Amino acid sequence: MPTSLKPLVIGVVGPTASGKTSLAVALAKQLDGEVISADSMQIYEQMDIATAKPTVREMDGVPHHLIGFLPVGASFSVAQYKTLCYRCIEDVLSRGKTPILVGGTGLYLDAVLHNTIFFEDADTKARDALSREYDTEGGEAMLVRLRQIDPEAAEKLHAKDKKRILRALEVFASTGKTLTEQNELSHAEDVPYRFCMIGLCAEDRTFLYDRINRRVDSMVRDGLLDEAKRFFSLSGAGTVRQAIGYKELKPYFDGDLPLEIALENLKMETRRYAKRQLTWFRRYESIHWLAIDRLSAQELLRESLDFIQKETGSCPAKGGCT
Repeated sequence: MPTSLKPLVIGVVGPTASGKTSLAVALAKQLDGEVISADSMQIYEQMDIATAKPTVREMDGVPHHLIGFLPVGASFSVAQYKTLCYRCIEDVLSRGKTPILVGGTGLYLDAVLHNTIFFEDADTKARDALSREYDTEGGEAMLVRLRQIDPEAAEKLHAKDKKRILRALEVFASTGKTLTEQNELSHAEDVPYRFCMIGLCAEDRTFLYDRINRRVDSMVRDGLLDEAKRFFSLSGAGTVRQAIGYKELKPYFDGDLPLEIALENLKMETRRYAKRQLTWFRRYESIHWLAIDRLSAQELLRESLDFIQKETGSCPAKGGCT
C-alpha cells in the first residue's frame, strides 16, 4: 500500500522528564486521539511513582492504553508488546480516533516502527547446553564457532560477550538461519502505518538534567520510598527490582548508604538513562525535534501540529492548525 494511503499514527518520543505525556495529551485533545504507551516499566501494575506513570489528572480525560496491565513479576517480551500495540492502534483507528504512540523505550518503538518479525527462541535445554559449553570451552572458542556459522554477527562481538554469542548460536540451532539472516528478514515485512514522529530534547543538556533532578525530588515527596520498599518485599519481582528508581534505593534499605547519597545515585543513573535514550532516538532520521528549553508548552503544541500538517498535507486538528 502506498505510504500516503496508510493510517496515520503520531509518535512522541524523547528522554525521561522531557514532557512527552503533557504534549501527547495536548495533541490528543486537538486530534481527537488516544495515547498508547511505549514504556517497558509502565506496563506493570502498582509501579506508579518510580516509572512516572501518568496520573488521572495528567491524563486529563484522554484514554491511555498499555499502562499498568501486567502483574509484577510476569514475563513480557518486545514481541508481545508489538502485538498488543498493533491491536491497540487498530482499535483506536476503528473508532475514528488518532493513535498517539508515546514513550521512551527504544526497543519497543523500533519493533512497532519497523514491524519487526520475531522468531521463536531456542528451547531452554539448548540454551543451557550452549551456556555450559561457553563456561567449559571459553568465549574465544565459542566466538570461533559462531564465526564459521555467521561471520557478520561474530565480527561485531567480543569473546567476553557471552549473552550475545549464545543468542546468535541458539538462533541458528533452533531455526537453521543465522542471526544476520533473521535480522534481514525481520525488516522485510511492510509497515502498515504512516508514522509522524515528534521528538523532545533540550538544546542545553543541563536544562533536561535539572528537570530530572526535580522529578526525583517530587517522586520522593509522592511516596517513592514506600513504593520501593514494598517491591523489595515482594517475591517473584526480580526484574522489576532492577528498574531505575528501585535498585538505586536498595543500598539505603540495606543500611549501606545514607538516603541522600542513594537519591543522588538515582538522579545520576536517570540522567545517564536519558543520555542513552537520546543517543538511541538520534538514529531516527524521520523525527522532528523540538527543544523544550526554547519553546513553551503552547509553542510545542503549535509546532507539532504544523509539522503534522506539513507531513500529511492536511490539518487533522479540530479548529485548524493555527
